[in-house]
Amino acid sequence: MRVIAAICLAQLHGKVRGQLDASRVLQMCKRYTNRWPLFHPPRRKYVTQQMTLRQRAKPKPETLEIAVQEETIVQEVKALSSTLPLSTSESYKDETAQGPPAKNKLPLSANEERGWKEIKVDISTLPSVLARLSKIRLTALVVITASAGYAMAPVPFDPTCFLLASIGTGLASCAANSINQFFEVPFDSNMNRTKNRPLVRGQISPLMAVSFAAACAIPGISLLTFAVNPLTGALGAFNIFLYTCCYTPMKRLSIANTWVGAVVGALPPVMGWTAATGSLDAGALLLGGILYSWQFPHFNALSWNLREDYSRGGYRMMSVTHPLMCRQVALRHCLALIGLSTLAPALDVTTWTFPVISLPINLYISYLGYRFYKDADRSSSRKLFFCSLWHLPMLLLLMLTCKKSVVGKKEKDAILEPS
Repeated sequence: MRVIAAICLAQLHGKVRGQLDASRVLQMCKRYTNRWPLFHPPRRKYVTQQMTLRQRAKPKPETLEIAVQEETIVQEVKALSSTLPLSTSESYKDETAQGPPAKNKLPLSANEERGWKEIKVDISTLPSVLARLSKIRLTALVVITASAGYAMAPVPFDPTCFLLASIGTGLASCAANSINQFFEVPFDSNMNRTKNRPLVRGQISPLMAVSFAAACAIPGISLLTFAVNPLTGALGAFNIFLYTCCYTPMKRLSIANTWVGAVVGALPPVMGWTAATGSLDAGALLLGGILYSWQFPHFNALSWNLREDYSRGGYRMMSVTHPLMCRQVALRHCLALIGLSTLAPALDVTTWTFPVISLPINLYISYLGYRFYKDADRSSSRKLFFCSLWHLPMLLLLMLTCKKSVVGKKEKDAILEPS
């Protein structure tokens, strides 16, 4: 009777799981005489996809031990109870009532990682984090060039105005750099040069970065506008806009971003000049032109050794897309520095001594620019970059030593005035 019942049970499920021959069923019943109700086709297979009654399965290996087979049967009953409920003993009913195991559920830690995380900022490290967020070295260079522009102005030196202009310019630079890093987090994470920035590493929240930028921009522009003069404040606000809203997005769109970035770097000495004089004169434009031309050999040589990084970050730089143009532009502006230095005494900004004593360093950076143009290798670009680091402060220092005296200008103006 047990054999007949097993054959009938196998035929009952034949349409779902496939036909079984009689010899197979007899062998199963002889092997397990006391548990014949457990032997039916659904429990003899490993289910690999549980979606419908037509499940894809592979035969269970027959070389396992009896104890292992019995445990597997119990587990398969749990998994198949939703599709083929079995009327077995109460123990199996209790086990199947618990439902199928949640095999596809993610661990709790993985689910937690998908949500928002609270960033805990260490107060002791906050000053260094904010310094890196504002690019403190670049900000220091901006303040130095603005101070040079103030010192070169043909007016008596006012320490109070000089200090206020320097602080306002530094705050504006900190704000622009912080907003720049806020916008470029997804791209900075792909570059070795910028992957350790505070926002990329999560050392500071984006909200705190934007708040810090606002806390620098508002008092900085207010200081330049109300404590110095409105023209300098307008130039500072325009420079923040140009850097964050024009130069930053253009870096991924066009190689023209380099020329826009050069304008951004040329404005600080102009702001220093206007802070002292309150007007845009030829001397201010000359200082801006020197800073404008200096940035091309400086940045093009720097970007040449970072081509892989810029390409990985998705930035369109001359060194990546137009390598020949990159070297040509660098050489062209190295030679332009010689012409601008010669123009300084013609505009009555310096004496004629300046183009003479500045000629050696201008010729040297032009020679390195030529080597960079001809060799197009890492060594020549590195030499040009390091030369640009000391060339600019040296050139500004020479210009300051050769500055036309304010007393001499006043006497000259008095002579030229009609009586």
